[in-house]
Amino acid sequence: MVRQLGPSRAQSTSALRAVRDQCAPARKLFVREWRARSAPDGSPDRKQRGNGRPGRGPAAGVRSVLTGLSVAGQVFVLQVVIVLLLVVVAVVALVLQGRYDSTQEARNRSLAVAETFANAPGTLEALRSSDPTAVLQPRAEAAREATHVDFIVVMNTDGIRYTHPLPDRIGKRFVGNIAPALAGRNVTEEIDGTIGRLVQAVVPVKDGDGRVVGLVSSGITTEHVGGAANRQLPMVLFSAAGALVVATAGTALVSRRLLRQTRGLGPREMTRMYEHHDAVLHAVREGVLIVGGDGGLLLANDEARRLLGLPDDAEGHHVRDLGLEPGTAELLASGRVATDEVHLVKDRLLAVNQRPTDLRGGPPGSVATLRDSTELRALSGRAEVARERLDMLYAAGAGIGTSLDVTRTTEELAELAVPRFADFATVDLFDAVLGGEQPEPGTELRRTAFAGIRTDPPLYPVGRRIRFVPSSPQARSVLAGRAIIEPRLREAQGWQAQDLERTAQTLQYGIHSLITAPLRAGSLILGVVTFWRMENPEPFDAEDRALAEELVARAAVSIDNARRYTREHSMAVTLQRSLLPRSLPEQSALDIAYRYRPAQSGVGGDWFDVLPLSGARVALVVGDVVGHGLHAAATMGRLRTAVHNFSALDLAPDELLGLLDELVARIDLDEVDESDAAEGGNAPVTGATCLYAIYDPVVQRCSIARAGHPPPALVRPDGSVEFLDVPAGPPLGLGGLPFETVDVEVAEDSRLVLYTDGLVEDREWDIDTGLDLLRTALEQAGTSPEDTCRAVLDSRLPARPSDDVALIVARTRALGPDRVAAWDVPSDPAAVAEVRASVIRRLTEWGLEDLTFTTELILSELVTNAIRYGGSPIRVRVLRDRSLICEVFDSSSTAPHLRYAAMTDEGGRGLFLVAQLAERWGTRYLPGGKVIWAEQPLL
Repeated sequence: MVRQLGPSRAQSTSALRAVRDQCAPARKLFVREWRARSAPDGSPDRKQRGNGRPGRGPAAGVRSVLTGLSVAGQVFVLQVVIVLLLVVVAVVALVLQGRYDSTQEARNRSLAVAETFANAPGTLEALRSSDPTAVLQPRAEAAREATHVDFIVVMNTDGIRYTHPLPDRIGKRFVGNIAPALAGRNVTEEIDGTIGRLVQAVVPVKDGDGRVVGLVSSGITTEHVGGAANRQLPMVLFSAAGALVVATAGTALVSRRLLRQTRGLGPREMTRMYEHHDAVLHAVREGVLIVGGDGGLLLANDEARRLLGLPDDAEGHHVRDLGLEPGTAELLASGRVATDEVHLVKDRLLAVNQRPTDLRGGPPGSVATLRDSTELRALSGRAEVARERLDMLYAAGAGIGTSLDVTRTTEELAELAVPRFADFATVDLFDAVLGGEQPEPGTELRRTAFAGIRTDPPLYPVGRRIRFVPSSPQARSVLAGRAIIEPRLREAQGWQAQDLERTAQTLQYGIHSLITAPLRAGSLILGVVTFWRMENPEPFDAEDRALAEELVARAAVSIDNARRYTREHSMAVTLQRSLLPRSLPEQSALDIAYRYRPAQSGVGGDWFDVLPLSGARVALVVGDVVGHGLHAAATMGRLRTAVHNFSALDLAPDELLGLLDELVARIDLDEVDESDAAEGGNAPVTGATCLYAIYDPVVQRCSIARAGHPPPALVRPDGSVEFLDVPAGPPLGLGGLPFETVDVEVAEDSRLVLYTDGLVEDREWDIDTGLDLLRTALEQAGTSPEDTCRAVLDSRLPARPSDDVALIVARTRALGPDRVAAWDVPSDPAAVAEVRASVIRRLTEWGLEDLTFTTELILSELVTNAIRYGGSPIRVRVLRDRSLICEVFDSSSTAPHLRYAAMTDEGGRGLFLVAQLAERWGTRYLPGGKVIWAEQPLL
C-alpha cells in the first residue's frame, strides 16, 4: 500500500485520476445516468424528490422533472429548447426583414420606372401634342405590363391625369403630393390609394430649358412586392424539425456510447474497479511517479521506489530533496514533456516518459513512467556498432576508388579507416604496383599512405622502403594471405623484432594493438594494410579482424583497377611520346617553343609537328584525334606520318587537308567493319581536327587552313592579341566539303600560337569564354616563346587535365633583302651565261666562292630546261639561309623527271647532275606555274 503524506487524500486521488483517464473517460457521466435510472424508491435521491418543501413553485417542478431524466435526456431537452428559441427568433426576423425589403423594393422599382418613362423618347413631344392621352396611354400600359408595376400615370402640371390603368379615371386629379415634383425634384411616398396601400414615385418631365412641362408617376402595392419571408418560413420550420431529429439521434448515440464504454457496469461495479486501480498501479513492472505542480512527490509505486531507491517517506518531499541524480531530479521538477529519455541512475539506464496532468483541465503536475532499459541498451549498443561497421563498408564502396590513381586510392583507404575503425592506418605497396606492373613477392614494400588522429607517431614515414622480417605480422599476413591480429604489442616478440628501437618508441607512444591484412586482388598480393589502436583501451578482436578483411578486400579491387589503368596509361603515354617529335628540326624562319601535356584520365590523340619546306619556308601543324587510349595514339601517329608525306609534295594547306580528309575516311572504312561494330571495336576517326600553316620568311606571309580546329592566335609585336579569322572547315573524315586557305601578313617578331581544344574547352564554360581566358594569358605573357608557353600553361592548365593539351608558340623571323637575289631571264639560251655571271657575283658578295662551280652547273641545267621545255616568264631566285637555295620559276606545269640516260643518249643527264650536286631538290607547284629548287649545304 502507498502511504499518503502531505497533501490530503482527495488531492492524491485527483492526481491519480489523471493517470486513469484512459481507463474511464466517461465514468462520472455514466454513474450519474445509471443512478438516475436504477436508484430504488427508497434511495436518498428518490426521498429527496419525494419530500415536499414549502414554497415549491413551477421552477422547482421543472428542476425536479429534469433531475429525473438521464444525462442524455437532459441534453435532449436542452437541445429542443434551443432549437425552438432559434425558430422563433428566425421567424420574427424574417417577418421584419420581409416588410422592410418589400417597402424598399417598391420604392426603388417605382422610382426607376417613373424616371425611365419620363426620360423616354417621345414623352416630351406627346405632352405638347393636341391629344396626349391618345399617344401616352398605350405606351404607359405597355411599360406597366413590362415592369410589373400597378400603374403609370402621366399628368400635366395641374395634376390632371393623361393616362391610368382604369380609363374612367383619365382626366381626374392625381392623388398624391406633386409639389416637390413641380419644383423639379423626384418624390417617393407611401399612401393609401384607390387600389390599396401602395408606394408611388412622382418624377418631373422637363423640356430643353429645364422647365417642368408634365409629371410621371409610377406606383406599386406592397402586397405585390417581396414574399421572400413567406417562401423562407417553410424552410425554417423544416430546418427546426431536422434539428430535432438530429438531436434525438445524437442523444441515442450518446446513450449507446456511454453504455458501450462502461460495458454496462453499474455504480457499484465502477466503484469496485476504481478501488482496484491502486493494486494495479503497484503491480506493474514500470515505475510511476505523480509530481505536483510545486514539485512535490504525490505518489510513487513500488517499482519506482525500487528503481530510484526512494525512502519510505518520499511522498510529500520535493523531488530535488530525494537524493536523485541531478539530471533526473531536474526533469521531474520541470514537468516538461519527455519521451524515452535515458538517464543513468546508479548502475541502471532508465527510460523516462513524462507528461503534464493539466492538459485537459486536470490538476497541475506531471506523471512520469520509468522503465529499466539497461539490458536493452546493451543489445542496442552492439546493434549500433554493427550498423556503424556496415556504414563504413558502404562508405568504402562509395569513397574508395574515386580516381584511377594508385597512391590516391591508398590514401582514401587510410582516411576512411581513421578514426572510425583505428587510430592510425598505414598502407604499404610493392614498388611494381606503383608503376602499374605485377608485384613481385619477396621484394621490399614502400609506405604509400598514412592517416592518423595525430601526425607524429613513431611509425615508418610515407615513402620509406621497408623489408619486413619473417616474424613480423605484416610478413606473416602476406605469406598466409589473411588478416592477423596482434592484440597486445608488448607481448608480440615477432613484431618487436622488426625494429627494436622504433617498436619501443611505438609502445611508449601508446599504441598497443594492431591488425594487418594483405591487399589481395585475385591471386596477386599488392601490399599490406596495418591498422593501429591507441586511444581505445580494448584490443582488436575477431570481429574487428573480419571487418578489416572486408574493408581491405574492397579497397584491393580499386587499387588493382588503378594499377591496371596506370600500366595502360603509361603504355599509351610512351606510345604517344614516341610518335610525337622528340626534337625540332633546324630552320631559321621561326623561333619555336612547344608543350605537350597528356590527359590525367587517359592519353588522347593530340599531336603537333614542325616541317621545314623548300624556299626557307616552315610548316606548322597541330591536330586532335577524337577519343583516348592506344587507338587514338596509334591513329595520331598515322596522321602525323601522312602529313609528313603530303608536306613533301609542297602542297597548299587546303590541298593537304583535302588529302588528309580522304585518308581519314579510308581509315574509317578499313577499321570499322561489321564485326567491330557488333563487338564494340575501335571507334571511328571521324571528327579528328587539324590546322596546317606555312610561313614564308621572305615575304613574311603565313598561309593557314583548318579542319574543325580552334583558330590560331597571333600576338603582334606590340602585344595585342588577335584570333585569326580562318574558315573552320569540317572535321576530317566527313568528306564532300572543301577547305579554304587564308593568307595573313605577319610582321617580324610576331608570335603564332597554335593549340588543341583541351586548352580552351571545359565543362564549366563554353569555348568563347576559354578563348577570352587564353587572350588574357597571352597579353600578360613574356615576349619569348618559352615565356609564352609557361605563362599560358600556368594560367590555363588545370592540375588534373581531362583532355590532352598541345601548344606551339612560334616567333617569326624575316629573311632580309640582303640574303635574297632574284633575276628575270628572257626565253633565250644565250641568257644562261648572263645568269651564271650574275649569280657568281652575288655569291662572291656573300663570301660563298666555294659554291660557285656547283651553283653554275645547277643553275645552267635548271635554266636551260626552263627555256627549252617551260614557258615565259622565267625567274631565278637565290636564297642564303642555313643552306644555299636556288629556285627557277617558269609558267609551265609539267615537271621534269629524273632518269638514267643510256651510254648512247646525248641528253637526259642534267637532273642527274643536279641530284648529285645538291643536298635536296624538288618541284613546287604554284597557281601560275612551278618552281624547280635545289639546296646546297653551306661549307
